[in-house]
Amino acid sequence: MQYIRIQNINDPLFKQMHQLMQEVFPPEEVLDFDLWKEPLEDPGIRVFVAVHEGKVVGTTEYRYYPDMNVAMTDFTIIGQEGLGIGRFLARERQKDLLSLAAQNGKELYGMFAEIYDPYRVEEHAFGGIKPMDPFVRREVLSHLGYKRIDFPYVHPSWQNDGEAVSGLDLCFMPSNEQQDELEAALVKTFLTRYYAVLPQKPQAWVEMVDGLSNRDKLALLPI
Repeated sequence: MQYIRIQNINDPLFKQMHQLMQEVFPPEEVLDFDLWKEPLEDPGIRVFVAVHEGKVVGTTEYRYYPDMNVAMTDFTIIGQEGLGIGRFLARERQKDLLSLAAQNGKELYGMFAEIYDPYRVEEHAFGGIKPMDPFVRREVLSHLGYKRIDFPYVHPSWQNDGEAVSGLDLCFMPSNEQQDELEAALVKTFLTRYYAVLPQKPQAWVEMVDGLSNRDKLALLPI
């Protein structure tokens, strides 16, 4: 299996990747094909696909923020069972991020991820692909070391329509497994930076982020 970075919308592998995203994710979570041009060309956004026998069977997008020394996993898709795609993507992504942090003269502090809570929202079938089942994914991410950040979370819809999307938790995987809290200021800075690309912010999101200014630490809880 190959771990290949995509940096151009005209890459034939990107067409396969975008089709896979449409099969797996709900519409409000998928950026339109043409809108991918700038993100793919952004050196700070890392989009990789797992290619098996010439076919895209999985993909992951993530980014590293040198000033905060944290990463964000935008998404991970496992498109086929029985190939060890999830482990492959997680291992290759971690190797890449550790290398980026080392180039920054640091050890990676940790990684954010938004994780569906199937106990609150049950309608996401994720294309009928069993490894993408929300219950399975949540447990796998728990095994990887992700913990839920203890505050009510919503995020702006990627359709940029000003709607608030709920049913997810913002989670963090600290490099130090014993870490049980996170700086609220770091969470606020991260969210403000991450969603700067979306001008239409729901009021619920604005209030949520503003509320972090009144917090010092946020607990990291099991998921």
